[in-house]
Amino acid sequence: MKNVLLLGGSGFVGAHVCEKLVRQGWHVTVPTRRLANAGNVLPLPFVTVLELDVHNEAALTQAMVGHDAVVNLVAVLHGSPAAFEKVHVALPQKIARACIANGVKQLVHVSALGVNGQQPELAPSHYLRSKGLGEAALVQAGGAGVDAAFNLTLLRPSVVFGAEDKFLNLFAKLQKFFPVMPLAGAHARFQPVWVQDVAQAIVRSLELHTALGQAPCVLEVCGPDVFTLKQLVQLAAQLAGVNEGRGRPVIPLPRWMGRLQALMLEMAPGPTLMSRDNLDSMRINNVATGQLPGLESLGIHAAALRPIAAEYLSGDRANQGMLELRQHR
Repeated sequence: MKNVLLLGGSGFVGAHVCEKLVRQGWHVTVPTRRLANAGNVLPLPFVTVLELDVHNEAALTQAMVGHDAVVNLVAVLHGSPAAFEKVHVALPQKIARACIANGVKQLVHVSALGVNGQQPELAPSHYLRSKGLGEAALVQAGGAGVDAAFNLTLLRPSVVFGAEDKFLNLFAKLQKFFPVMPLAGAHARFQPVWVQDVAQAIVRSLELHTALGQAPCVLEVCGPDVFTLKQLVQLAAQLAGVNEGRGRPVIPLPRWMGRLQALMLEMAPGPTLMSRDNLDSMRINNVATGQLPGLESLGIHAAALRPIAAEYLSGDRANQGMLELRQHR
């Protein structure tokens, strides 16, 4: 049985990865800051949950002992430049050093669509710049050819949807309470990908991309359909049955008003729903370039959004997988 260290394994995508790895016969170690955060994966067989801070390099290096592979899913969508630097740049550097120290030969790193790995400084947002710098740090640390320290796979997903997402579910929920939806970044384009397909891509990458000495493998992980943000907001409400399935009027905001809306949401109490940095990221369309391989290169036929979202937004979870059924019993 192979051993994999799954960073971010208790999160939205990570829990699905964890279950698929177990089904493929892997033993999975999931580090988490607090054991209570990993309640969704604790019942799974062959899963070990460790309580530790992954940003503590000594603890991370020790936790990696005896593992054949590492998957990194840790990321933040909102925060200060320092927070993005800590999670998206410094942590990958620590992971690379820990892999080298332990002789781990396989690393799968989940990045983001829109990242410029060659010139990360050109990206329009702190989020995308830090993601690109993290990729560059891993490529430099891993190397290539006969002297490669580890085999590196970089996955760049578009926005991820699924029964527990904080994307379509959020749009549907907001429109249950508000008669209209003023929307910043309404014309930004996305190519949403199902969480199960992302999880499968990670598992297939561990199975297929194993040869040392090859160049890092970079894949764009996207669904089959492209939507504007406005279309996704409208669709979420319609599928959830808001206003008898008609949804709410969505009003695109001009850029200056959108930034004001984002600033107000940053200052509001509770979790941040949108930030000015999110708007900066949306200056780049979140769709596949077509210049890199995608899910089909892993033998995965990407699922369409509409039929899957219709099931979970309407409350029908019959085909969403065992993990999602357990979490909503």
